[in-house]
Amino acid sequence: MGAAVAFEGVVALLDRFPALAGVDLSVQAGEMVCLRGPNGAGKSTLLRACAGLVPVRGARAEVLGFDLKAQRRSVRPHVGLLGHRSPLYGDLRVADQLRHCADVHRAGAAEVSAAVERFALGGRLGDVAIRRLSEGQQRRVALACLTIARPRLWLLDEPHAGLDTSSRDALDELLADAVEAGATVMFATHETGRSRVAAARQVLLAGGRVETPGLVQPTDGPTDVA
Repeated sequence: MGAAVAFEGVVALLDRFPALAGVDLSVQAGEMVCLRGPNGAGKSTLLRACAGLVPVRGARAEVLGFDLKAQRRSVRPHVGLLGHRSPLYGDLRVADQLRHCADVHRAGAAEVSAAVERFALGGRLGDVAIRRLSEGQQRRVALACLTIARPRLWLLDEPHAGLDTSSRDALDELLADAVEAGATVMFATHETGRSRVAAARQVLLAGGRVETPGLVQPTDGPTDVA
């Protein structure tokens, strides 16, 4: 299927600081990859770079066939990024937010209903303004919007944060379904258990570089990666 992400020596500067300091990484289309590493390792920057939101340079920086050095804007309609900040409109009701997302991405009522059911957003919750929701509820709405958008490349930064157990399980099922449907998924997490369940390959970042780009087999014992 080819590479969804192909980075060779990719550098990204944030206020002159090399948040990415020569990243080499290949992610195949239809693959699921978990990014691990301590705070400041470059995980969030790598996800934002893949979304075309961070200027990069290097020998090769391609996402979904687009050259990020010249086509950052072109890749954005094809990726879905869920970061730490909510991408939602605070004054909209939940139901209106989901309908807006469906209109933008030309999705139908069936896709909206499936997302509502998956993340338990129906009933009275649909009439509540986004700004009145808890952090976990807003996270569920954002994930529902991502489901409706159906991006080719899913980019998620600590996606399980703020979710209860049932919503975390729903998210794991969602990511597995996305990959089965042909999408590519990259997500960053500190949660060892979740990374084992959801990801076929774990990639360790440190100091803005990829340390272990290969396959990491899950084990029954604890891991020492922070």
